[in-house]
Amino acid sequence: MSGQVNQGFRWKVRHSILSIIWLGWLFSFLDRMVISVSLPFIAQDLNLDATMQGAILSAFFAGYALFQIPGGMLADKFGFRKVMAFAIAWWSIFASLTGMIVSYPIMLICRCLFGIGEGCFPGASWKAISTYFPSKERATATAIQSSVNTLGPAVATLVAAGIIAQYGWRTVFVALGLPGLLIAAAIWYYFKDNPADHPSMTKEELAELEVQPGSNTANTGSSGITFKEFIKKPILWQMVLIWFLFDITFWGFVSWLPSYLMKVREFSLLKTGIVGSIPFFVGTVGTLLGGYLSDRIKGQRKWMFIPNALIAGVFLYLTYTVPSADMAIVYQSVSSFFMFMAMAAFWGLVMDTIPSNIMGSASGTVNFGGQAAGFISPFVMGYLIDVSKGSFDTAFVFLIIAIVASAGVTLTVNQERKDNGAALKA
Repeated sequence: MSGQVNQGFRWKVRHSILSIIWLGWLFSFLDRMVISVSLPFIAQDLNLDATMQGAILSAFFAGYALFQIPGGMLADKFGFRKVMAFAIAWWSIFASLTGMIVSYPIMLICRCLFGIGEGCFPGASWKAISTYFPSKERATATAIQSSVNTLGPAVATLVAAGIIAQYGWRTVFVALGLPGLLIAAAIWYYFKDNPADHPSMTKEELAELEVQPGSNTANTGSSGITFKEFIKKPILWQMVLIWFLFDITFWGFVSWLPSYLMKVREFSLLKTGIVGSIPFFVGTVGTLLGGYLSDRIKGQRKWMFIPNALIAGVFLYLTYTVPSADMAIVYQSVSSFFMFMAMAAFWGLVMDTIPSNIMGSASGTVNFGGQAAGFISPFVMGYLIDVSKGSFDTAFVFLIIAIVASAGVTLTVNQERKDNGAALKA
């Protein structure tokens, strides 16, 4: 009888932790992605060309990329709870301030400061997952968290389009600040850096994590390696480069999609909000399926990443070459599905590779590569669009080259970590 009970699903503290982290990530994407839908209206109000619009998008990533590694190191040193709560409160304030700005230089400064707050969050959140989840569940938990990479832009597109149509672009930013402050309060009062200190933890759940008294993290997945030692391993820099190239495509795809649909495919604002969200909802399915499959081919994740990334590139090409606007949405959706299948496989590799004791610092380093791409990609795309006199074709070629290159670099990864404590070879 007891065996049957153990086999069934039971809600645990780690599931509540993941739910709150998921909400934090969702609002991080809402807060950052509404700028993409708002951009044509901001440009009209502030009299901006495409290059200047790209600079607004890139200003966020300047701060976001800059604080990936410091944010992760702070989480390793002071605990993920304080870092996550402070980060969400900080970026929520600057998200609201975005809607009050009337000057282009101040807009750049505000978006950079907004990015600094968000930059402290990712490494801390991955450390929280590695602390509260046993290694056999971490890839799935990370995939669930990563579903906001697609769901966030989808919801942001719908929410922003509806609010902008009714109240204007400024209102959407002001309104998004309060939910973030509530999530920050939930993290501050509910999370504990050591699971053994959490009042709702059971002995059975603690046993799954192998938590030792006085430890700040679970034993599972930890090792004696330091971050200074880990940065000497080629595998870390391979992952940084893969994520940099992949995110060139990802951030170009999500940042300029609304403008592409309105300017090239001549969709209305409301149609852009509805139809433009479809590729991201499809991508959410791809992310969750990718995480599920990634856990079942552990040790072979790169062979899941490579074909999916290449297929995504093929359908990106079809997106901008097909004459039919409706078929462009279909191809965007297919590309999104395979792109985020690949993303789930990649982060399964990351979570399987990095020991828990340095998860904040090392995962922040990997994510720095992606956010450096987020700084570069929107600006370069804006420049290519201006140079091409409004055509998006060259910009799409830029995205395709990047995702194909990410698959090429993935071929150089030799093997994954075989057990929880061993360092990964390169």
